[in-house]
This record gives sequence, structure tokens and C-alpha cells, in this order.
Amino acid sequence: MPSESPIVAAVSRLAELPGIPEQVEAAREACTRLRWHQALRKRIPEAAAESRVRGAHASGELEGASVPVDVLRDVVRGAATWSPDPDPVELTMRGVLAATAETEHVAGIVLTAPLQALARLHTAAAAGLVADGALGRPRRPGEESPELTDLGAAPPAQDVAVRLRDVADVLVAVPSLPVVVAAAVVHAELATVRPFVRGNAVVARALDRAVVRAGGLDPTGVAVTEGGHAAGGGAAYLGALAAYGRGDAVGVGLWISHCCEAVRAAATQGEAVADAVLAGRLGPPT
Repeated sequence: MPSESPIVAAVSRLAELPGIPEQVEAAREACTRLRWHQALRKRIPEAAAESRVRGAHASGELEGASVPVDVLRDVVRGAATWSPDPDPVELTMRGVLAATAETEHVAGIVLTAPLQALARLHTAAAAGLVADGALGRPRRPGEESPELTDLGAAPPAQDVAVRLRDVADVLVAVPSLPVVVAAAVVHAELATVRPFVRGNAVVARALDRAVVRAGGLDPTGVAVTEGGHAAGGGAAYLGALAAYGRGDAVGVGLWISHCCEAVRAAATQGEAVADAVLAGRLGPPT
């Protein structure tokens, strides 16, 4: 039997940091409550579609791209179209919405072919932001990412392949790990390493959503994971990521605590989505 990957063993130890097991359990309980919502007995597709719209809105806000959720909902339904000459906000939001939608399609492969899932999420997120030849592939030597500068300099492109292999190892091992902790680690690794020239944080949040669903923490896909991360504001989100980047137990524990709280908030927002579906306050499903 092959030995456990060092990164997977490290994630297992992170799940035992003081206070983390209790927070992991609280996140699980919140998602269980969501799963048993009356609206999700028969209308999961409708609720999950609305969750993706609200999640894209929240992810866009964290990118500094604010587009009303009603506009996003209309675009998804085909009732509205993007401008033929988009400004930077709209261009960013197109990628956010596309990547969030793509989570529906990569959920089936993210734990078995994780690098393929990442490539697909990045192709969706960065279309129009980078040259076509840079879509779906990591940075090459000489290429840098201008994103997330609050987290410090991104590692050189030469280091990206190793770090992405670690991310892939964690994703494949998700069935044997607490899902919220595994999702927290791969989310933060993508944001810290910035393997792509553009679209790193958008891909990280989309990957988080896909892992939470595929790992069975929220199999309905209704929890608004991006909204959970945005619940405390962008500064709190970036601050928690920066704490992870320090690499010490306190900093990493702070990020994992943020992610556990984010999942609880995501489940609460998912319940609001389910309530709206039950009350008939949404339009036709996408």
C-alpha cells in the first residue's frame, strides 16, 4: 500500500489543531440542517442554480467587481446579455459567473482528476483576461501574477508545479479528510501560490464550492460558499488568507477557523435560498 503523501498527513494534523474539531462539527451540522430543508426534497436544481448566482455575486464583490445579483440572474436565464464592449468590472464578472457555473460540471471529477478540474475552472474564469494560450495552464518561467499582492509575492513559476501536485494530492484524499479542512487548504494554496497569471482567487473560491459539494459536506450544492467567505467583508477574508500564508500553526488555524465559519454562513445563506424557492420568489430554474 502506498505511503500517505506528506501534504495529506499535514492536513490531517491541521484538523486536530485546538478548537478545530468542534468547528468542523459545527460546519457539518449546519450543512445537515440545510440538506433537510423542505424545499430541497424536490427542488434542489432550482435552489442550486440560485446558489451559484448568489455565489458568483459574492465572489465578484471580493474581486472588486460589483454587479447586481438581479442582472446576473437574468444573464444566466438568458433574459439579458453582456455588453459587446465590456468594461473591466464586467469582464471580471463574466469570468466569475462562468467559473461558478463550471463548478456544476467539475464536481464529478474534482476529487479524481483535480488538475483537469482546475484547468477547466481557470479556462472559465480567465477567458478574456489572458491570451487564449494561457487559459487552463499554470504560469511559465518569466510569467508573474499581479493578483493578491496583500499576500506578498507569489512563488516563482518554477515552484508552481510542485505546489499544484500537493493540491491534487489533497483533493484525491478528500474522502479520508474533514472536507471543510481540505477545502480550506486547497483554497488557500491556490490564493498563496497564484499558479495562474490571472483569475487565481476566483478559481480558488470556485474550487472550494466544488469540493464542499463533491466531498459530501453539502451534496445539494445549495450552500453559498462564496457568500460565506464574503460574510465578514473582503478585509477579513484577505486577512485570514494572509495568516495562512505565514505558515505557522496559529495563522493556519485562523484560516481554517475562518473557513469553518464561512461554511456555517454559507449554509445559512443556502437556507435563505431554499426559503425563497419554497415561497416562489425566484423565476424559472436555469
